[in-house]
Amino acid sequence: MAENKDEKFMQEALKEAQLAFNEEEIPVGAVIVSTEGRIIARAHNLTERLNDPTAHAEMQAITSATHSLGGKYLNDCTLYVTLEPCVMCAGALFWSQIGRVVYGAADPKRGYLTGGKNLLHPKTSVEKGVLEQECSTLLVNFFKKRR
Repeated sequence: MAENKDEKFMQEALKEAQLAFNEEEIPVGAVIVSTEGRIIARAHNLTERLNDPTAHAEMQAITSATHSLGGKYLNDCTLYVTLEPCVMCAGALFWSQIGRVVYGAADPKRGYLTGGKNLLHPKTSVEKGVLEQECSTLLVNFFKKRR
């Protein structure tokens, strides 16, 4: 059952990634879901539009979710993101104490696991590879188009 739920919410993150693709942003999308199964934040990369290297999908989603909940901790929430979070985003996720992270495509060059160490909060659980092919394909197509 959890797999179907994870795929359902990853599809929502993919919709955000497609918006980023359409806006010529690196196509990474994210949604944050509350324990009730309600999406409380939707975001995609905005680094080009905002001219801000910190405007990653995860950072935008964390800000939106904490505003939605009225507090800085997301320990009862799940982040669905199409690409493995980078070290910066993992740090922000650590401080938000997010309960769970589900990501699609691995990022062997810039993902938070590149250093061989889990940078997320010790209580955060992680699920990898949900709709990995769909997430990877969108990124590959984006970079082919840019070349």
